[in-house]
Amino acid sequence: MLKSRKAELIAELTASFEAKAAVIVCDYRGLTVPQLETLRKSARAKDVKVQVIKNSLAHVALGNAKMTGLELKDTNIFIWSEDVVSAAKIAADFASDKSNEGKFVIKAGYLDGTASDATKIEAFAKLPGREELLGMLAATWMAPVANFTIGLDALRRQKEEA
Repeated sequence: MLKSRKAELIAELTASFEAKAAVIVCDYRGLTVPQLETLRKSARAKDVKVQVIKNSLAHVALGNAKMTGLELKDTNIFIWSEDVVSAAKIAADFASDKSNEGKFVIKAGYLDGTASDATKIEAFAKLPGREELLGMLAATWMAPVANFTIGLDALRRQKEEA
């Protein structure tokens, strides 16, 4: 790869990493191309980026994005997104799939400004997603309105009977 192309790639990765809240590093040794395509397809559906990046280029791009503290060794695939929970769920779901056991391992990551280990990433994966949280919030906001209408309806029935 030419030096100019490496510089372009590092600049693109740096800009992409700076704009994202989560960067997760996983080991993908032993996965087949169709399995990797399955990972990419599920990530694309949730607006999560998945890419294999050379460690030296990733190290420079992460350093430029002020994401330090990640040790990059062996084969790595990077998963990053604006939504921490989505990125963590994609990685954890793929790692827990029986056909990928032992072949896809979450190593570490950078979540909301801090370097994180695999256990913290798996904890984030167990949290409800953005859509689920919005649904829960809407249900919470609608509960008083629903209770008020039920009370008014009961009062109307009581007045009609009397």
